[in-house]
Amino acid sequence: MDEQEFCHICKQKNDCRNVYRTMGQAEGPSVTGEVILAFLLPLVVFIVSLGASERMLTRAIHRENVVTAVSFLLALLVTFACIVLTRRFRRRCRQGG
Repeated sequence: MDEQEFCHICKQKNDCRNVYRTMGQAEGPSVTGEVILAFLLPLVVFIVSLGASERMLTRAIHRENVVTAVSFLLALLVTFACIVLTRRFRRRCRQGG
């Protein structure tokens, strides 16, 4: 049974429509910036820092498994620092100074 058939026989189909209509007409601030800061920025920072640290450590350390482990830990550390700094920056911006 597909979704339309299920909705057609459902006793609460009008309630669902009203909820979705109300949600669609709700107005509020855009959350696009918040989503980018919360999800996309840390992901990009992790990927870039992982690649950069692996490239730098390959020259200094000649054991591949050590390079991978240390690069991963450094990328986690940089990403965590990015998250902490982003949160502090956002709090200061909200407080106005």
